[in-house]
Amino acid sequence: MSRSGGARPAVLQEDTKKMLRNPLPSAGPARAAGAFVAAALLFAGCAKQEPGAEFNDPFETGNRAVHDANVALDRAVFGGGKPDRKPFMPAPVAEGLANFSDNLGMPSAVLNSLLQGRPDPAVRNAARFLMNTTVGIGGILDPATAVGLYAEDTDFGETLHVWGAPEGAFLVLPLAGPSTERDLAGKVVDFVIDPLNGAFPEPEKYYVAAARVGAKVADRQRYGDVIDDILYNSADSYAQMRLLYLQNRHYELGIEAEVFDPYEDPYGQ
Repeated sequence: MSRSGGARPAVLQEDTKKMLRNPLPSAGPARAAGAFVAAALLFAGCAKQEPGAEFNDPFETGNRAVHDANVALDRAVFGGGKPDRKPFMPAPVAEGLANFSDNLGMPSAVLNSLLQGRPDPAVRNAARFLMNTTVGIGGILDPATAVGLYAEDTDFGETLHVWGAPEGAFLVLPLAGPSTERDLAGKVVDFVIDPLNGAFPEPEKYYVAAARVGAKVADRQRYGDVIDDILYNSADSYAQMRLLYLQNRHYELGIEAEVFDPYEDPYGQ
């Protein structure tokens, strides 16, 4: 989610974006090629925004149903919205899991930076990965940030944006939450082109997958107040989530938001 570590401030805090990162399963070159084709086909059918519409959300009815199901699951599993909610794990464990999962995402960020024609972030992310993997005990600790090697997070959704692919319609995914058609295609490709695919033998790869899931739980605990505020303290949590997600995503991609000026002459005089 973001150019983290203070190198580039975000519209939202890192907390509201971490929920969207997913563990990546193994795949071979053929599946990777298939993912690229699937992404291209998805772009060809991306829904276009209706003229005059504030958001490109033609699937709002279905999106709201998925959002309501996600909120109900969050309430049942994590006790979302309850003031007496107890921590799921000790804070140091939660931070270590989050660090470990973020470190596993660095090789993918390196690859995407190269695909975007941005070698400088690729070099910094590679150096960060090497330092945290070695000095940071496999990424559980984060010494790279302490020495100024901040993460430059990116994904294939951003790569597609750089390549000129349209954003498409807003989507809400089961469990994963808000996305867009372009970002969904990006997630599929990221799923299969991760450089760490096949790097872990059995049973270690299952431990890594479990750690990534644990990191999601850790993020829900670490940023619970912010998430609760969006999901349970908003008059319309769906509209609030959609607005915040799109604003922040557009900021990440360098898309300038259109600001409405109530005093602007509508006739351009």
